[in-house]
Amino acid sequence: MASLSPEQQTIARQWIADGMKLSDFQRRLETDFALKLTYMEVRFLIDDLKVVPKDPEPPKAPPAASPAPAAGPASAAPVEPDEVVPPEGGPAGGDVQVTVDAVTRPNAMVSGRVRFSDGKGAAWLIDTYGRPGLVADEKGYRPSQPDLMAFQTALERELSRLGF
Repeated sequence: MASLSPEQQTIARQWIADGMKLSDFQRRLETDFALKLTYMEVRFLIDDLKVVPKDPEPPKAPPAASPAPAAGPASAAPVEPDEVVPPEGGPAGGDVQVTVDAVTRPNAMVSGRVRFSDGKGAAWLIDTYGRPGLVADEKGYRPSQPDLMAFQTALERELSRLGF
């Protein structure tokens, strides 16, 4: 195991348990233990130590400045991927249905399908740079503005439920 003594292993495990990032862990191994490792070797060491690095805390979202909460059940059941998410009722579009792919398309952070109120469909994705994309099944099709607004609302709600 990368030539760490049992005492050093205990210290290294504690660093990871305390939430140290891998890059900081790599630097600390070099400065404290004179052990220069590549990133991949650090990953193997983490595995050998049988510890799991902590995920960083997600940034706290600022409170929404909405005038009033939407009507409906206060606690909805979690939605599984590929489940249809109809938009909440309102003036913004008709029956728009959004699904999230269980297997994300290549070069995308998240992807899925949308069916607009007129029955036409499209594939959607958010690429690795955070840019949205929409590709209609029918060449030249452009959904109505109310349907686009309903799609955006349903997509934002679904992605927030899934932790995006």
